[in-house]
Amino acid sequence: MTLKTFRSLPILAGTWLLGAALCAGAATPPEAGAWARGIEGQRQADLGDGTFLNPILAGDHPDPSVLRDGDDYYLTLSSFDAYPGLPLWHSRDLVNWQPLGHAITTSVGSIWAPDLVRHEGRYYIYFPGRTDAGRSNYLVWADDIRGPWSEPVDLHLPDHIDPGHAVGEDGKRYLFLSGGDYVQLSDDGMRTVGDVRHVYDGWRYPEEWVVESYSQEGPKITRHDGWYYMITAVGGTAGPPTGHMVIVARSRSIHGPWENDPNNPVVRTESRDEQWWSRGHATLVEDGAGQWWMMYHGYENGFWTLGRQALLDPVEWTGDGWFVARGGDLGRPLPKPAGESTGRHGMALSDDFSGDRLGHQWAFYQPGPDEMDRVAFEDGALVLQGKGSVPRDASPLTAIAGDRAYQVEVEMEIEPGAVGGALLFYSDRLYAGLGSNGEDFIMHRYGEERPASLKPGKGGRLWLRLTHDDHVLTIHHSRDGRTWEKYGVQMEVSGYHHNTVGKFLSLRPGVYAAGDGRVRFHDFRYRALD
Repeated sequence: MTLKTFRSLPILAGTWLLGAALCAGAATPPEAGAWARGIEGQRQADLGDGTFLNPILAGDHPDPSVLRDGDDYYLTLSSFDAYPGLPLWHSRDLVNWQPLGHAITTSVGSIWAPDLVRHEGRYYIYFPGRTDAGRSNYLVWADDIRGPWSEPVDLHLPDHIDPGHAVGEDGKRYLFLSGGDYVQLSDDGMRTVGDVRHVYDGWRYPEEWVVESYSQEGPKITRHDGWYYMITAVGGTAGPPTGHMVIVARSRSIHGPWENDPNNPVVRTESRDEQWWSRGHATLVEDGAGQWWMMYHGYENGFWTLGRQALLDPVEWTGDGWFVARGGDLGRPLPKPAGESTGRHGMALSDDFSGDRLGHQWAFYQPGPDEMDRVAFEDGALVLQGKGSVPRDASPLTAIAGDRAYQVEVEMEIEPGAVGGALLFYSDRLYAGLGSNGEDFIMHRYGEERPASLKPGKGGRLWLRLTHDDHVLTIHHSRDGRTWEKYGVQMEVSGYHHNTVGKFLSLRPGVYAAGDGRVRFHDFRYRALD
């Protein structure tokens, strides 16, 4: 039995009265000061008064797969082209989350929509990986959620994405896939058994709705009161704000037939005026008091650059065996789930590089198999060997930021022959920032360089400061860390997102080292701005 199957408990009526009061009416998008402020001034959902305000994980935390394991909750998410990948988080109340690390370092390409489960005492993550050469579905496993995790196991499923694990009434394990298909797994979950079969045709929305595409994907299976519930996303994950949605079907048997909820979709952004756009791709979870929740993702109104953020929506089961979402458009505070809160959330993005390994906040973009060979830690500095010539081929090291405005600073010692810099990096096609060979500057804007390249220099010491405020990037530099000079070009970066160049990513602060030498990075600092 998978721990995603839970016993149903009575709904707490008082909670729902409060929730209904909070959710009544259309929500006005919160001002920046509406959230609580945590580490480095980062916004956090827990308001400290028994309520929370979405997002529960600000910034790019897409396709959340949440697992309840006793009194603990664990979470993993899509990591796409960033490695280490498959980030793992822990919570006791579904609102306050702490990082545990990552489940994969060996690259299998861009990682989409994973599913985290526990089965017979072992943890599994099923996920798709795709490269330019091809794609498949994989799994990693561990006997302890904190690792070590196995190397990826190829399931040889090249034609589907978004696997969702389930255990049937026959005790056998199955993997549900995009497009309404599924396949049986071996008892150890390490390989497929038999052919992929089609079991569900989906639910069709009215033709006049404004969506991106049909895109039936992200099936997650939950068993409740003798029914199997399949929660699926349709409508496209980006594109128009009103596209993505959550639909539900149920069956008495894992093999179908599956009947659609007459009230589909259970979640959808109905207007671009709402606080959260493109809401969808949900997982069901029950808290310790018997209250049920959906965790899914959405884009923040006007901030596609932040990526798809993790959202929490309360759920109520109805007398006919279906469920309804009670969080409205998630633009207002909601009562917190039951659970013992740790009172701590998130992680510092700043890093003094005093340790001997990369912090949980860091990941390389499209790293090679030997990427970590570039990394050393010496005397309180992160030392990166140069790679490529400009950010697009240098595998920048980036962190996920969840604030609408923030500032980062970093000190660099640039060796002769190297170029070091600081960036707002979306992908190899779109980034902005400033680099230097220690003497001259190279400007990065629109994913292009001016000048096109820098000649090797004699190196030098340089501080860079990036201020990202309301989509405007302002850059300062300093030769001594005290006297700062504003760079002569400011950049507007609101278009640096998926609907411009694809890839489902976010605009992230980071650093890079290019050329033939090394760059020593000292004291990377992050702070959110009001």
